[in-house]
Amino acid sequence: MKTVLIVEDDLINARVFSKILTKRGGLEVRHTENVDEVMKIAQDREADIILMDVSLSHSVYQGKPVDGIKITQMLKSNPQTASLPIILVTAHAMEGDRENFLKQSGADDYISKPVVDHQQFVDQIMALLPRD
Repeated sequence: MKTVLIVEDDLINARVFSKILTKRGGLEVRHTENVDEVMKIAQDREADIILMDVSLSHSVYQGKPVDGIKITQMLKSNPQTASLPIILVTAHAMEGDRENFLKQSGADDYISKPVVDHQQFVDQIMALLPRD
């Protein structure tokens, strides 16, 4: 079974995503906003894809506040985790945000919140899951 790691500081969003992905996608879901945990899960290959919230208000790494863009940059610049698909998830959905965030972070895709079309949400994630 494929595992999705949800990196999200809003518990309600995390629960909604989790329910959609387990019920509609048949996926296993893990959730954390602890950056050290995210790095460990990624390096240990315990997730097949990451849903990364762009604005993580409580996340700190090595004593400095970090957001989803920074965490994605760190994961994508590490040869050990660079191939792990990362989808940015954000409420920042102004024109140009998608391109800007993808370019800045190196992420593989972008989903804007709120997620209205649950099937499209699952399909977008399934499309980036590595095939065995």
